[in-house]
Amino acid sequence: MKKILILFSHPKFEKSRANSALIERIKDKEGVTLHDLYERYPDFHIDVTAEKELLNQHDVIIWHHPLYWYSCPPLMKQWIDMVLEFNWAYGPEGNALQDKTCLNVITTGGSKEMYCSEGVNSFSVNQFLRPFEQTAKLCGMKYLPPFAVMGTHRLNDEDLEDYANQYSKLIVLLQDEISLKELKLATFLNDLPKLKTS
Repeated sequence: MKKILILFSHPKFEKSRANSALIERIKDKEGVTLHDLYERYPDFHIDVTAEKELLNQHDVIIWHHPLYWYSCPPLMKQWIDMVLEFNWAYGPEGNALQDKTCLNVITTGGSKEMYCSEGVNSFSVNQFLRPFEQTAKLCGMKYLPPFAVMGTHRLNDEDLEDYANQYSKLIVLLQDEISLKELKLATFLNDLPKLKTS
């Protein structure tokens, strides 16, 4: 079973119904390490050595965060800047993350309709996540489409329960020896038939 590291970054986690539902469902799953960056580093002083060791111990890396101004919260950006060092994560001698699987799990206040060429945000979520995709590519990781919970302000408890169930099923899929080709074809991983609730 593959080990999964969830790098969770939300500066107002206690106010997020959507992220609370997602995290509650997967936090105690076997083989999953939930690493809350704002809880671990409230002062933003990241222990780079410890973070590298965590990455070494896991096969799948998930950047779980709300979409803040079309990107991630600042602590996650600082984590990327500091931890993914030249000649460790990338560069001529940087192969520490080679062949690990990587993806984003995101929440957005805006709906899917807002994230397209005709929408108020002009671009798709996948386009906004291109820096993450290229970061993964540069580090030799296999980047998957995002799992996205969108329009969070309009979701009721039943909707959130469905998304939490899908996230849990996704974790199980990622832990098994599955073909990543099927997953790469999706626009959003939560659109996969395998994750739909019955």
